Amino acid sequence: MTSTLQELTPYTGIEPDAAWAEEVRELARQRDAVLLAHNYQSPAIQDIADHTGDSLALSRIAAASDASTIVFCGVHFMAETAKILAPEKTVLIPDARAGCSLADSITGAQLRAWKAEHPGAVVVSYVNTTAEVKAETDICCTSSNAVDVVASIPEDREVLFCPDQFLGAHVKRETGRDNIHVWAGECHVHAGINGPELAERAAANPDADLFIHPECGCATSALYLAGEGTVPREKVKILSTGDMVHAARDTKAKTVLVATEIGMLHQLRKAAPEIDFRAVNERASCRYMKMITPAALLRSLREGVDEVHVDLETAARARASVQRMIEIGQPGGGE
Repeated sequence: MTSTLQELTPYTGIEPDAAWAEEVRELARQRDAVLLAHNYQSPAIQDIADHTGDSLALSRIAAASDASTIVFCGVHFMAETAKILAPEKTVLIPDARAGCSLADSITGAQLRAWKAEHPGAVVVSYVNTTAEVKAETDICCTSSNAVDVVASIPEDREVLFCPDQFLGAHVKRETGRDNIHVWAGECHVHAGINGPELAERAAANPDADLFIHPECGCATSALYLAGEGTVPREKVKILSTGDMVHAARDTKAKTVLVATEIGMLHQLRKAAPEIDFRAVNERASCRYMKMITPAALLRSLREGVDEVHVDLETAARARASVQRMIEIGQPGGGE
């Protein structure tokens, strides 16, 4: 696939309307396709999808679906995960150039070299990784069960955690283990949501709950604010995207500050329309997620492009690391 470091131009030229929606639904029916949309997609893509959610939940839906074709509106590693869990199905991504800066921050070769430096260590990889990296992994994790996954590993075993340094710091803090080595990767969008920005928004909205994704650069700052008493501890919630939806339905706050990619606001507002959800950083938009435009989706359904392939041996090894995670406990939110 094309490197996410290149400047990419999304497919344009179609505005979503009733005719577009009707054609998308008809083409999906003709292809026997189920449409999956990640929480970070644009509202039009989320609303046309059969299922919207985090990447792992959607991949599990794909595997259980009776549809022969999966159209995954997300970034490339997500479509790969669907193919890993449903190897017999055709998996399409509307724009194969839609990559991920976090998944790109570690390769299979880099992970193999890291493992060689720490023989006997257990490799825990976030699901936001490529199939090649999952194949080199002992146990995958999600943002909501990463702590439980690491806690299941004997305390005398070293742990290599990759690729997200902020999620890794969260796990290290929660488990109290000092034998965790964390890869220095990051999601460029989440890393850009910083502590001073969060502190400023929290001060301006003292009664608001804080929904913080653990990939965010501001997660540590949120806990610091709680520890200092600047923000009541019960108002700081470190959550995966899937768990944010559940928390939105349960919160008693009238305002919620959300630290994650801004596409998440659409699902939160649908889940609890009476609450004022505000982005901590309104510029936190992933340009790769937003490459899945209405035009790109229509093109994919019309032409059957772009199909995602994963080598069978790689897929089998990668599937084993995901299965081990599921055996430890049902994953909550994916990312």
